[in-house]
Amino acid sequence: MRTDFSEDYLISEILYLFLPAMNFFLPIDIPLLPGPLRYQDKIYLTGSCFTEHMSRFLSKVKFQVADNTHGILFNPLSICRSMQDVIECREYQAEDLFFLDEYWHSWFHHSDFSDLDQELCLSKINERIRAHHLFLKEAGYIMITLGSAFAYKLLSSGQYVSNNHRAPHHWFSKELLSAETIQNALQQLQKMLTEFNPACKLIFTVSPVRHSRDGVVENNRSKARLLEAIHNLQNIYYFPAYEIVIDVLRDYRFYDADLVHPNYAATQFVWEKFTAHCIDPDCLPIMKEMEEISKAFTHRPKSTESRAHQLFVSRCLDKATSLQQRYPYLDLSREIASFHQQQIFQTEQ
Repeated sequence: MRTDFSEDYLISEILYLFLPAMNFFLPIDIPLLPGPLRYQDKIYLTGSCFTEHMSRFLSKVKFQVADNTHGILFNPLSICRSMQDVIECREYQAEDLFFLDEYWHSWFHHSDFSDLDQELCLSKINERIRAHHLFLKEAGYIMITLGSAFAYKLLSSGQYVSNNHRAPHHWFSKELLSAETIQNALQQLQKMLTEFNPACKLIFTVSPVRHSRDGVVENNRSKARLLEAIHNLQNIYYFPAYEIVIDVLRDYRFYDADLVHPNYAATQFVWEKFTAHCIDPDCLPIMKEMEEISKAFTHRPKSTESRAHQLFVSRCLDKATSLQQRYPYLDLSREIASFHQQQIFQTEQ
């Protein structure tokens, strides 16, 4: 035991006992979502790439989700147009596509929908719209993530596009949308959604992804206009994903190497905050069980022939089957089929 304590050491220890605990994160007040998310609710998500992070987290624990009918979208006008297409169940025609660099594209869709074959491109677009039209009609929640107030206008038509598909830069003009323009577009969308699905509730977020190509100052102006427009809306819930990353974490250690996209730790932190404030606490035990099933489903063993792995698969199959029986609104068909197939494969060996 140490006995040669110096006077300075004793003073520092005494001060430590009486000083208040240090905060390493700026506290943020996040209101609870009125009527939190439940497993019985269908959740439609649309917007920037941050939308896909949230959709992946929700899907992993088996919430009913559909996302990004037109692919990843950033500016509010493109998001509003996409949702209008879904509400109206619009059917795209050949004249809505254009041909560039061997592929057929839509100005209003992500390049994921582009194809060498025109009919296949149209098929992918229209099948997704039809499926999401039915889903949106029954959705309990719609989560919209705005990414940027910058929008690109196609000069030949005067329309704002969702993706430039690497077309020549001089085909477009770049504009920073005003907060008023954004607000008017979102209010019009809100009205359409209320008429289409009166039971749905709107959740808005702003993406914490930095659009550094626009410039640091310009990115901040862009985010400010998105925030101003959202906070002028009525009867919506705002989840502060942007503020959590920028003002609470506020460290480049929470970004990928490009210093633009939040990394796994950051998105996980946001997900934990979302879970605590937006999901019904009664869902948490189910979510925990679903995470275990999800890990087992993606597990890749060294050998599928070992007795240990077969016991593992058997336990997972029993657990998944039990969960499906207890909670019929969960869709565990893929996991159950996979575990069952692994058992059959081993039996045939």
